[in-house]
Amino acid sequence: MRLLFVTDLNYQAAGRRYCDEDIALSGELGEHFHVALCHPRDAVAFMDGADVVLVRNTGPVAEHLDAYHAYRARAVELGVALYTEPIGKGDQAGKQYLVDLAAAGDPVIPTIDDPASIDRLPAAEQYVVKPKQGADSVGLRFVSRAEAETVDEPDVLIQPRIDFVYEVSFYYVDHAFQYALYAPDPSRRWQLEPYDPTPVDLDFAQRFIDWNAIEHGIQRVDACRARDGRLLLVELEDLNPYLSLDRTAPDTRTAFVAALVRSLHDYTARGSR
Repeated sequence: MRLLFVTDLNYQAAGRRYCDEDIALSGELGEHFHVALCHPRDAVAFMDGADVVLVRNTGPVAEHLDAYHAYRARAVELGVALYTEPIGKGDQAGKQYLVDLAAAGDPVIPTIDDPASIDRLPAAEQYVVKPKQGADSVGLRFVSRAEAETVDEPDVLIQPRIDFVYEVSFYYVDHAFQYALYAPDPSRRWQLEPYDPTPVDLDFAQRFIDWNAIEHGIQRVDACRARDGRLLLVELEDLNPYLSLDRTAPDTRTAFVAALVRSLHDYTARGSR
């Protein structure tokens, strides 16, 4: 099977080396597929010969928005499986879901997109303003309440700056949990260590995986542990989640790659949507 691995090896992410992860992962997948790597802007040109297109660490889609829309449309035209399947309600569709889930009372960081609704947020010393189409903290800034009340920008979120104990991420292939990692020091987000989730933790993460209804793909559920012990959703990354595989044990990484290979074969056999 021919796999087109879409990645931006030059993308510079704070605290992580995306290129290292993708070089290693594409090499491991090369034991199971014929693999070719390309930049997002070149995906349309190389897609004709592919059976499946795996979108990996391309950085924020906003930096390649035209290319992103072009290769999604071309995949549909050719009937090529695009992985993760492009039906996600999480970051694939922007971060409006945080506003909607917060309004519905789900366990997410309180979020609004209209300064007139700021009274719906708990009082905080600072507030976070970030773009709905953002990623990797690009465009994120901290403001006072007075500044939050006067935000006059389209397509941004406003959240209280949460005083949390730590951040934790749960990684899934399809609907199957693979591993969890956490950052015990809140000031060092990407200094991750293995995390042993409780059944309650897994129930929390699974509710968002089930809500998203993606059958084939990689998803990362990011959460923070509030001071009262609750987990709150920070992000549901269902487009191109960084996997921090270098922070996992060898057997965990092997199991993840095996699950990914099975999922890619199953998705391609069933045909893309």
